[in-house]
Amino acid sequence: MKAVWSLWTQPLRASSHPGWLCERHHALSWILSWETARRHYPDTCLITDTPGAAWLVDQLGLRFAEVRVDLDDLTEQQSDWWAMGKLCAYAQQTTPFVHIDSDVYLWKPLPERLEQAALFAQNPEWHTSGRSFYRPEWFEHWVGSRGGWLPEELTHYVHPQGVLRAENCGILGGTRVDFITHYARQALDIIRHPSNRPLWPALEHKDAHFVLIEQYFLAACVEFYRDRPGSELAGVAIDYLFPSQQAALRDAEQAGFTHLIAGAKRHADTLQRLERHVCKHYPQAYRRCLEVTDGPVPPAA
Repeated sequence: MKAVWSLWTQPLRASSHPGWLCERHHALSWILSWETARRHYPDTCLITDTPGAAWLVDQLGLRFAEVRVDLDDLTEQQSDWWAMGKLCAYAQQTTPFVHIDSDVYLWKPLPERLEQAALFAQNPEWHTSGRSFYRPEWFEHWVGSRGGWLPEELTHYVHPQGVLRAENCGILGGTRVDFITHYARQALDIIRHPSNRPLWPALEHKDAHFVLIEQYFLAACVEFYRDRPGSELAGVAIDYLFPSQQAALRDAEQAGFTHLIAGAKRHADTLQRLERHVCKHYPQAYRRCLEVTDGPVPPAA
């Protein structure tokens, strides 16, 4: 199974999605994500743009087996949709793969059941309609009332008793790359469709809506094709590393899996542990990181 990462640098340059406390911590996380995963999956691939390749490969020295700068084709005007690079990476795969976020560390290989699964993600995310940062009804009404376009997989997704499911894509992959490619291209079409492009300047909080397009729309595609006789995508089920968000927090250490979500990227103790680990286990990469990134040099451990 191929291990894939993606980095689109334009949102970072535009400060649309800073995330990390400083550039050094971002770089350290890339080092640890790549180093831990490549022990289990040496067929590594980076999909990025020219500045991203210069930073990760030329400066930080991460030797991916394959480097592609296909994200040069994304435009500055799209940078509010900060994770479009992930969708582009998903859409380009032709063999079984796992896409790994750069804040995910695989201390152990994924379970064999995932490596053989048609489709898998980190864990399902269950939410209650009206009490969630996923707002599909609002988004569908907003786009539809302005003459925009949405795929039927999204508009036909029904929520029993108001319960919403999305998929946490800290990791995403599988053997049914045709399904993943279809989902990713449809998700990109939501952003790029000619009827939608004029609408986006008036849409606030695109970062929240992008999570809907990436994670909620994936669940919508799974449910849409679950019972669709005659479709080549029918019957593709999704598996998970963890059965719930709670299990992802409770059982992460046993699974050999770390995902620094949300505020963890700015938590002082977490960042110190990240720094100490990279310094101890990958000293050459750590020294290179200090040479090429901004941010205060930490006190000696």
